[in-house]
Amino acid sequence: MIIPQIPPDEAQRLETLRALKILDSAPEERFDRLTRMAKRMFGVPISLVSIVDSDRQWFKSAQGLDATETPRDISFCGHAILGDGLFLIPNAIEDERFQDNPLVTAAPNIRFYAGCPLRVGSGHKMGTLCLIDDKPREMDDEDKQLLRDLAVMAEQEIAALQLATLDELTAISNRRGFISLATHALAMCRRHGQSATLVFFDLDDFKPINDTFGHAEGDIALIAFANLLRDNFRDSDVFARMGGDEFVALLTGTGEEYVQQVLESFQRAVDHYNTEAARGYDLKYSAGYAIRKSDDSSDIEALLARADELLYEQKKGRKR
Repeated sequence: MIIPQIPPDEAQRLETLRALKILDSAPEERFDRLTRMAKRMFGVPISLVSIVDSDRQWFKSAQGLDATETPRDISFCGHAILGDGLFLIPNAIEDERFQDNPLVTAAPNIRFYAGCPLRVGSGHKMGTLCLIDDKPREMDDEDKQLLRDLAVMAEQEIAALQLATLDELTAISNRRGFISLATHALAMCRRHGQSATLVFFDLDDFKPINDTFGHAEGDIALIAFANLLRDNFRDSDVFARMGGDEFVALLTGTGEEYVQQVLESFQRAVDHYNTEAARGYDLKYSAGYAIRKSDDSSDIEALLARADELLYEQKKGRKR
């Protein structure tokens, strides 16, 4: 048996997956409808919408299978998300990657597998829509296209979930998505004895941009600021647009000295953008941050409140 490799985008893929809040969620008719269709159309005993987590594959919808999850290291879907196209195994018992796999040598006795990766808008693959049979079989071109078409429908349903956690304008997390991701990140920090820092950003003089240049230009300013956050913080950091002209970033495993360095570097990046863009106005912002030490049990809402209070104090100090 060959254990599936880890995709190069695994960190970002899992971050996106956490934001979707799909794992361990209740069954939904929109996904069950697709697996019923797949099972009937292809005449297979099992059809699944499988979501690949860090160490398991979890089934959002399952027809013909009682299990709700299996380990990732024995999953066929873990292999399927490594490629861009349909992953097809006509006879697993003759494939060295799977011939001694527990899912092949025991129930459900997989012989045939066909899985189509399910992507989100960012391109990350969350899992598959897959077919399983306990008898070897082939697929012709028409069958392959039909499975791809069903997978597109599954992707559209996942996209609907993602829209609930992403800010439509800037394509970074919205408040709901941030709370989900940040709660998970804080739990990880506490488990590993690490501190975390939440930075609250508020764009200064944003209303005059809308009033002077129009709301379309205001949108450009918000997108630019979101892109600066994306480009200048680590992949492991969680950032979001909380609404209006407010943004946040959660830095894990960091102390005050590092945060100061990051904020100084970010300010230089904003200054560079202002010089290069020359749009008739400068992006300006205030920032307040709160550090949660490793033994602190404060939740993300409490951390947001502390950072927001410090941000307000900074703004009030500037007006004196």
